[in-house]
Amino acid sequence: MSEVELPNPHELQEMKEKEFTRRVALITAIFAVVLAVAALGKNYTMKEMLLTQQEASNQWSYYQAKVIREHLYRSQRMLLEASLQDRFGSMKPEVKERIEGTLRKMNEEEARYNQEKRDIEQEAKNLEKKRDYYRSKDPLFEFAEVLLQIAIVMSSIAILAAAPRVFYFALVVAVLGAFFTLNGFLMILPIPLFH
Repeated sequence: MSEVELPNPHELQEMKEKEFTRRVALITAIFAVVLAVAALGKNYTMKEMLLTQQEASNQWSYYQAKVIREHLYRSQRMLLEASLQDRFGSMKPEVKERIEGTLRKMNEEEARYNQEKRDIEQEAKNLEKKRDYYRSKDPLFEFAEVLLQIAIVMSSIAILAAAPRVFYFALVVAVLGAFFTLNGFLMILPIPLFH
């Protein structure tokens, strides 16, 4: 009868631990990749939020300039009308015609600035909505980064302690972090806590 050599239980445990370590290390690397994607999303979101805020501020400044011009034409027209009210009847017809032309021009300019400021106001409000959209995405990426960093640390602890339960906890935390990352890009599920 031939002899069958039984494996040493200590060697079996060591092989099992090496397999666990390799698997956890590989999955931890995937966590790190998702973390990098979350950081990229956060940086892009922050950049777009700041850019649209700057564009909205520029539009509001432009709006303010149009309002000032509109009020300038209105006040000049009102001043001209008030100063000419008493003397208008005693003026020569050609002078009256020139003044009426000037008043019409002032009315037209006032109306033009009024319309332009409405268009600018709408553009500024649209930019503010866009800024707010990016602002609502930012916390999602922040939480994703935190959760993924926790998952990486917990995975490292799981490797050092050879503790599968710690790794399962890290896996749950990483899945949450990946969800927040995906939600940050696609806005699948609005989370009221972050708005």
